[in-house]
Amino acid sequence: MQNAEIKMTEKESLELIATMINKAKNRVSETGTMYLFWGWLILLCCLVHFTALHFFNYPYAYLVWLSTWIVVIVQFFYFRKKKKFKKVTTYTGEINRFVWLVFLVSTLLIIFITIRFKRYELIDPLILVLYGMPTFLSGIILKFKPLIIGGICCWLLSVFSVFIPVEYHSLLIAAAVILAWIIPGYFLKKNFKKENYNGF
Repeated sequence: MQNAEIKMTEKESLELIATMINKAKNRVSETGTMYLFWGWLILLCCLVHFTALHFFNYPYAYLVWLSTWIVVIVQFFYFRKKKKFKKVTTYTGEINRFVWLVFLVSTLLIIFITIRFKRYELIDPLILVLYGMPTFLSGIILKFKPLIIGGICCWLLSVFSVFIPVEYHSLLIAAAVILAWIIPGYFLKKNFKKENYNGF
C-alpha cells in the first residue's frame, strides 16, 4: 500500500513538472522592456537628428547617435552582471539573444561599409532591412504577431525609402521603431503583466 502511494506521488510529481514546462514554453517570456527602451531611444535620436538637420541645418546632427553606443556599452556590462545571478535560461531566450547579436554585428558592418565607400544615402534603407530581420524572427520565436507585423513594416519602409529624399529617411526609421518596437513592446508588457498576475 505504501509503495503504491509512493508511485502515485512520483507519477503526480512528473505530471506536474511536465505541465509546468509545457505552460512555460507557451508563455511570452519577454517583458517588452528592451523593445520599449530601445524604441523610445531610437525614436528620440531620429527626431533630434531630423530637427537639427532639417530646421537648423546643423552639420553635426549625426552626433546624437553616439548616445546609442554609450547605452550599448552600459547594457553589455549590465547584462553580464545580471547573467551571474540568473539561475535559469530558457532555450527561447538564448536563441533570441543570438538573433539580436547578429543584428548588432550586421548593423556595425553595414555602417562601416557604407561610410568606407561614402554611400551615406544607403545607411538608413539598409538599416531598415536589418530592423525587420530580428523583429520578424523574434515574433516567430515568441509566436507574437505584433513583432512579425512590425518586421514586415520595416521591410516595406525600406522599399519606400528609395522613393523619398535622403533627408527624410530618419523619419522612416522613427516610423519603423514605433511599428516594430514601441507598439509591440507595450503589447508584450501587457501580456507579461497578465501572465504573471494569473501565474501558471
